Amino acid sequence: MEKVVRLISMAPLFLQMLLVSFPLAFAGHDYGQALTKSILFFEAQRSGYLPGSQRVKWRSDSGLHDGKASGVDLVGGYYDAGDNVKFGLPMAFTITMMSWSIVEYGKQMAANGELGHAMEAVKWGTDYLIKAHPHPDVLYGEVGDGNTDHYCWQRPEDMTTDRKAYKIDPSNPGSDLAGETAAAMAAASIVFHSSNPSYANELLTHAQQLFEFADKYRGKYDSSITVAQKYYRSYSGYADELLWAAAWLYQATNNQQYLSYLGNNGQSLGGTGWAMTEFGWDVKYAGVQVLVSKMLMQGKGGRYSSVLKQYQEKAEFFLCSCLGKSSRNIQKTPGGLLYRQRWNNMQFVTSASFLATVYSDYLTSAGKNMNCAAGSSSPSALLSFAKSQVDYILGDNPRATSYMVGYGNNYPRQVHHRGSSIVSIKVDPSFVSCRGGYATWFSRKGSDPNLLTGALVGGPDAYDNFADERDNYEQTEPATYNNAPLIGLLARLGGGHGGYNQLLPEVVPAPKGAVTTPKSAPTPKFTPAPASTSAEVAIEQKLTTSWVANGKSYYRYSTVVTNKSAKTLKDLKLTISKLYGPIWGLEKSGDSYGFPAWLNSLAAGEKLEFVYIHSADPAEVSVSSYTLA
Repeated sequence: MEKVVRLISMAPLFLQMLLVSFPLAFAGHDYGQALTKSILFFEAQRSGYLPGSQRVKWRSDSGLHDGKASGVDLVGGYYDAGDNVKFGLPMAFTITMMSWSIVEYGKQMAANGELGHAMEAVKWGTDYLIKAHPHPDVLYGEVGDGNTDHYCWQRPEDMTTDRKAYKIDPSNPGSDLAGETAAAMAAASIVFHSSNPSYANELLTHAQQLFEFADKYRGKYDSSITVAQKYYRSYSGYADELLWAAAWLYQATNNQQYLSYLGNNGQSLGGTGWAMTEFGWDVKYAGVQVLVSKMLMQGKGGRYSSVLKQYQEKAEFFLCSCLGKSSRNIQKTPGGLLYRQRWNNMQFVTSASFLATVYSDYLTSAGKNMNCAAGSSSPSALLSFAKSQVDYILGDNPRATSYMVGYGNNYPRQVHHRGSSIVSIKVDPSFVSCRGGYATWFSRKGSDPNLLTGALVGGPDAYDNFADERDNYEQTEPATYNNAPLIGLLARLGGGHGGYNQLLPEVVPAPKGAVTTPKSAPTPKFTPAPASTSAEVAIEQKLTTSWVANGKSYYRYSTVVTNKSAKTLKDLKLTISKLYGPIWGLEKSGDSYGFPAWLNSLAAGEKLEFVYIHSADPAEVSVSSYTLA
């Protein structure tokens, strides 16, 4: 967790949509392997009852009484970094960025076999956020206290520190915390919209309530939850989170009230005024500006297009500053790494690189370049910049060090992380006391007994220097919000783009100067493929959209499986033939397909939707087997 030092200037972000990109991978690093590891890290950060599918085996259950003293169930969620506190603001930002990564690059994740794991990581967080929001105007924003927690060095499974829960409400507001949590739930609702629509609707309800709460009862959350000030102080205030939440709600709902909010409050809340050189868990302006820019290029600006254009100008200021082509550029180390601050600098590297990557793809789809103070920049320049940052992280740097634990041969071995630095409770169940952990394990000079696979540590200083020492928390402590945007970056670099239009067709007419919608593919003569509809299980397919990319027609099909029985449907196995493209919403096992990782049954009357895209008539889908319980 971090003890922040900053407030600076402020600017952009933006997103949404399914994408079909066919592999055009970069050479050099194994981005697929790095993606797998970076997602695995989130399982090491889990709090609560760990599931049977838990892959990080050295962890066990922890924080099982969280919230009990307050009469609320707050078991679950994530520890933010190397400690055992659950901080709501960075946790929500982590979930927002994981969701954005999936919305943009879910297809590439699926091709790498990691989409299910990524969605599980999001749901682990959103399940907790739902618990933390027991009333429309109440949100629990922290469990545990950084001061008492840092006094101890214990495994999460042993912790004896105070687990008090802290909340915001109308009398003790926190618009930044509520706004970020609304953004997280709205973004996650897009992730689950097709595969789990009822869950997506539940998330949207919470998001809308939280946004209303944040906007109506304004105030900084750390003025209400004062114990957070030393660790996650909201230096930027709450205006950026209000815009951030509105932008994500507009993407998730297409409700014009959220577009109106962005248009009418762009100036007063700083969205069209702040030109930023950072983006992270505190300052969201750059993210807002990029996300709003996407809306503009999609033709969704309507009568607010001129205002949205002002957001876009600030988005490009931020991205030009990353390229070194702005009137105020972000510092870089001699080895070429973006450098913002000495404490956990990597968080800014991955978040900025993510924005550069999605904006590159948006510009490519729109057939545009970016205007900088030092001249025009192409989409490829943004993508090359992002790749250079990721490659630096993975080992292309003056020290030849990978800053992702477990990737490559030379990576940090003494991570500032309680769980990884103390022997697993499964290996030695002897109790580790509060101060005893410092004496026995923190001061130990050897490698961590548990490998914190995929963790991205804080990284080097302004001169590319790095000390792999456990007490060097500024450089060796990891954080969930370091990894969240990284999973999108790795998916994109490993899976390529392939010319797919990232903006997708929109029914709203494009305003003058905005990107035109892509040419529609000729609609094929649609003959429903054979489906094993029965009295108990029904299968229905339909064509939902089509387009042309690089002279080739692509069709997106939606398939809905309905449990028509009066019992719970389990162990579903589907056979799918004549499938020539990517599919998501199902898990493949051998020659058949089953429930996705986040679902294990369908109650009576429930539906499962999966989608696939290819250049042919619909695939043949049939039921191989199932059980009713």
